[in-house]
Amino acid sequence: MIYAIDRVAVSIGGFDIYWYGILIFTGMICAYFLANHEMVKKGFSDETLTEMMVYIIIFSLVGARLYFVLFNLDYYLLHPLDIIKVWEGGMAIHGGLIGGVLAGYYYTRKNNYSFFQFGDMLMPSVLLGQAIGRWGNFINQEAHGGPVSRAFLETLRLPEFIINQMYIDGVYYHPTFLYESIWNVIGIFILMRLRPKLKIGQTFLLYLIYYSIGRFFIEGMRTDSLMILDLLRTAQVMSLSLIALAIIVWIYRNKKYHLPLYGNVHGNFNTFNKKQRATVKQNTKKKKRK
Repeated sequence: MIYAIDRVAVSIGGFDIYWYGILIFTGMICAYFLANHEMVKKGFSDETLTEMMVYIIIFSLVGARLYFVLFNLDYYLLHPLDIIKVWEGGMAIHGGLIGGVLAGYYYTRKNNYSFFQFGDMLMPSVLLGQAIGRWGNFINQEAHGGPVSRAFLETLRLPEFIINQMYIDGVYYHPTFLYESIWNVIGIFILMRLRPKLKIGQTFLLYLIYYSIGRFFIEGMRTDSLMILDLLRTAQVMSLSLIALAIIVWIYRNKKYHLPLYGNVHGNFNTFNKKQRATVKQNTKKKKRK
């Protein structure tokens, strides 16, 4: 007998608490602690991220839901009350990413912080949140790939509970949620390893490139993709667009500005004094001459 994990984690007084919400919340909390550790190390206070997270959480959740609703507008126009049923799934990561970036831009502009420096500090934690959040899709038995055999899943050395959860309506499916989760975890270590050696803003841009590459290929395996005119997978179009945008911004910033390495900046980059900036500029010129 194959038993699937119940989407409801616990019921209290007739109110159901879903695993999906628990895992999304857990991802946010873990992301917060990872990002806060880096920000404190860089000379920022605990209150800075706490204040910023209020904006990011609200913008991200609203953006993730609106993105999904907009690409399923025909259904939600007929069932408008279902828009608020986020516990049933239907949160688009790209929508959440757009919302989070907009929140970060608003907050940093408002408080005279460097948007790109904050992006560098936060992106590994964003990958952590995404990696954990994907397990909410696992519980909901969504965001999976096409049909496969049980033998195939067993060759992946997967635990029995994952194999069982991928058994949906009599068919086994690719655990694409797991592929993306693993891809994101690997990305965390890559970004954290390279970050001190990259210039301000490049870790943020590398995140966009790295995540989008993985998402593009994994999305091609999924059976529930949001579509544009029933021809193009929305996530793949968005991934290619983000890769192109990140590369263009990377080249532009590298040519226009004399940026220091992330590891050489302590505190708010926007208040990096003129003497330090002049030193960075001079050192950059010397390296080019060599």
